[in-house]
Amino acid sequence: MHGHHVEDELCVCFHVSRAKVIRYVKRERPRVVSLISQCLSAGTGCGWCIPFLTRIHEEVMAGREPEPAMSREEYLRRRDEYRRRVANLRADTAPPALPGDAPSDAPGSPPAAR
Repeated sequence: MHGHHVEDELCVCFHVSRAKVIRYVKRERPRVVSLISQCLSAGTGCGWCIPFLTRIHEEVMAGREPEPAMSREEYLRRRDEYRRRVANLRADTAPPALPGDAPSDAPGSPPAAR
């Protein structure tokens, strides 16, 4: 298969295909999964695909052909749920803004004093 299609994207953030990850692992045989991310950027956005990168790495390194974990529709649905949970966690754990730290949205407003 030359190129990739949206249906094959493993890392949706950086448009890295599942096939590209598999080819990379077969060719380069990286010792650790993080080298996949370092080379292809997959897993460095929202983080959703990291477990899938890990599974592909384990399967290929063991000499097995990795199978998709789920349908494309299920993958995208679960990714959306994951991203919502992460966004909610970040909003719940964000430190409160200190007085004078909130940026002004008014055009031409001077920056807050520090």
